[in-house]
Amino acid sequence: MSDKVNLSTYKIVLLVVLMAVSFVHAQKEPQYTQYMYNIGSFNPAYVGTVESPEIIGLYRAQWVDIEGAPTTIRGGANIPFNNEKMGLGINVVNDELGPTTQTYFDVAYSYEIQLSDETKLSFGLNAGGSSLNIDYSKGTFENPSDVSILGGNYNNFYPTVGAGLFMYHEEDWYLGASVPNFLTNTLYNDEVATIVEDNMQLNLIGGYVFQLSDRTKFKPAFLVNYLQGSPVNINLSANFQFIDALTIGAAYRFDNAVSGLAGFQISNAMFIGYAYDYNTNGLGEYGGGSHEAILKFYIGRGGFGSGNNKSKNKKSKNKGKQIDSPRFF
Repeated sequence: MSDKVNLSTYKIVLLVVLMAVSFVHAQKEPQYTQYMYNIGSFNPAYVGTVESPEIIGLYRAQWVDIEGAPTTIRGGANIPFNNEKMGLGINVVNDELGPTTQTYFDVAYSYEIQLSDETKLSFGLNAGGSSLNIDYSKGTFENPSDVSILGGNYNNFYPTVGAGLFMYHEEDWYLGASVPNFLTNTLYNDEVATIVEDNMQLNLIGGYVFQLSDRTKFKPAFLVNYLQGSPVNINLSANFQFIDALTIGAAYRFDNAVSGLAGFQISNAMFIGYAYDYNTNGLGEYGGGSHEAILKFYIGRGGFGSGNNKSKNKKSKNKGKQIDSPRFF
């Protein structure tokens, strides 16, 4: 009886892995629930729009009860220059899924122009590379003599070049669009063509901050991923921020998952966030949901580079003293 159960489990795992690989293969970025705090990961135009230099660490574990399910670790930095026009970003992502491991690295540059007193438009470029490793010794296959897995391991490196736009009001709203990689025709060769397609992805993101009271904000947001030949991936979220510190919200990924989000601004220099996804598709019967944690460090209150240091932080008075009120995106 246990052998039958194990065999069924392996078939489920293999099916999930193949489904997920077919979805992830052409994406520059893995899937995130806290995308509103992680925009620099998939839009290079964002990196110079932040209020101060920041360092981001993110960990995501999907479908935790399923062996071989995806795990993602991301490290990054967004560094605005003191001239308030340019910015530099660094992004490193390690994404594991069953027998596959992908490691991404890129550097982003952004330049922004003033459209009005409080509205700016930023242009961004990113360049880097990605390494793909497939270890066919991991997992159990129904047909181990399949010629596609006889090689044991597959390794490849390919370059990435992307671009993005990000327009925002300094306090209220933002809209962005990005293509993480234009070089899709260099991704893979025929060895893995059966599980990998070669399409370009477009990301659209937006959000608005409603000031409900002096210490309460409401921020709805969306992220749309369009990949040719695949269903459109639509993410909606709604967060409330209280006393410029505590954030609570919910999110919905169409035909995929519902999520709960929470975050806390520990200090002017540190933010921590957590999200839990419950799958609404067939995987909900097998997986224990997905966990995602993000940690952000804000370095100082100024920029980086030459020029005068002009803080973008919005100020509010408290008993005669000025304190920082971090922008909510």
